[in-house]
Amino acid sequence: MWQPATERLQVTYLGKVSTTGMKFLSGCTEKPVIELWKKHTLAREDVFPANALLEIRPFQVWLHHLDHKGEATVHMETFQVARIAYCTADHNVSPNIFAWVYREINDDLSYQMDCHAVECESKLEAKKLAHAMMEAFRKTFHSMKSDGRIHRNSSSEEVSQELESDDG
Repeated sequence: MWQPATERLQVTYLGKVSTTGMKFLSGCTEKPVIELWKKHTLAREDVFPANALLEIRPFQVWLHHLDHKGEATVHMETFQVARIAYCTADHNVSPNIFAWVYREINDDLSYQMDCHAVECESKLEAKKLAHAMMEAFRKTFHSMKSDGRIHRNSSSEEVSQELESDDG
């Protein structure tokens, strides 16, 4: 079923880094983002154009990697919103960075947590992505709850309250 994009912005994909032992609290993405930012700034020329298009949809996030002209998709990554453990647009290294932690399932059914980060043109764009992700979380959570994949208990009520009160 086709769903309109919640938010779609040209960004510079900084990459991903695996994380271990992460507690998903405010500031938890700061260390991985600093690592990605350092790699990015070392490789950076005077102008580093947008190399990706990030599209946050109700149940999925699409990351279109663009060609060197920034015109055509050469590769696309899909992230299931239900596997995103945390996201934020609040980083000390740069207010223009939006990051999310994704639970990647390996071939042997084990999983790893990867922190992905993108640089936006402005702090406002990064915040827009955070708010769009919050809305995607809300829609995914309510859909899973109505489908019976999430049962009502204290932890799901806490998650629901967090989604409603988080400001990105």
